[in-house]
Amino acid sequence: MELTSAVAVVTGANRGFGRHLAGQLIERGAKVYAAARNPESVDLPGAIPLQLDVTDPESVAKAAVTAADATLLINNAGVAVGGPVLDGDLDGIRLDMETNYFGTLLATRAFAPVIEGNGGGAVLNVLSVLSWLHPGGYGSYSAAKAAAWALTNASRDLLAPRGITVTGLHVGYMDTDMAAAVPPEQKSDPALVAALALDAVARGDAEILGDDLTRGVKAQLSGQ
Repeated sequence: MELTSAVAVVTGANRGFGRHLAGQLIERGAKVYAAARNPESVDLPGAIPLQLDVTDPESVAKAAVTAADATLLINNAGVAVGGPVLDGDLDGIRLDMETNYFGTLLATRAFAPVIEGNGGGAVLNVLSVLSWLHPGGYGSYSAAKAAAWALTNASRDLLAPRGITVTGLHVGYMDTDMAAAVPPEQKSDPALVAALALDAVARGDAEILGDDLTRGVKAQLSGQ
């Protein structure tokens, strides 16, 4: 799709990777709704703050009405709070799934008719290398991202006939507040990953491997 004329809704755009995506879209000429639970936290020049809590169906539905000209949905909002699946906090585990899986599902269901009605467009789902790797300490987050990966693949088949491409971004740690405790040498530059992702959306790619770690994991899983 042509990003210079796109109208994008970016969830979790008030900080971190979502802010990078929203900012680069604006630089490319797109109109951007920067969605966040608290729209007052959005301070990105050129962005239109949009109240959106991806875990609240009513909030998602209202956002789809407000952003009725959308042609691009970026499902970026996410959390990682649940920890290990066997003894992690159950409420946190549920929140991981509610946000990372059901939040992506709710937003996709709400905005797909909008995008279709505007002549088609694209959906970008921000996933993780942990969609494929499932270390015990990150079991809750990994399970939610694996579910979101399955959703990405299933929705791609369903939305293609409606003129909507669906792209999944797999990436490891990025240098954002969500990975503040991770050593710098283990983190990717979110600005570079955002540029890579947006270029892939423009081409209509199905999948993006955002860093060397993810490319290596994919190669191992593919038996290469």
